[in-house]
Amino acid sequence: MELPLGGLIGAMIGTVLGAVSYAVTVGLVVGRLRALDTAQTVDEREAFEQKISVMRRLILGLDILVFAAIGYWIGKTVGD
Repeated sequence: MELPLGGLIGAMIGTVLGAVSYAVTVGLVVGRLRALDTAQTVDEREAFEQKISVMRRLILGLDILVFAAIGYWIGKTVGD
């Protein structure tokens, strides 16, 4: 399998953009969720933190996957 250089460079740039998007998105979403949090007991607070942790991982995975794929596609298109 042969990877075009433009696609590889585009995927790397897309991965960096995905990481930046993750940092911005998670910062906004988690801040908003913490402001709306109504947990009163320790168990509710732990459940809330676990849900936030899962959400962060999902956002990271999706951002990296989507941005890397878009970067690869754009890099391959421009590089050819």
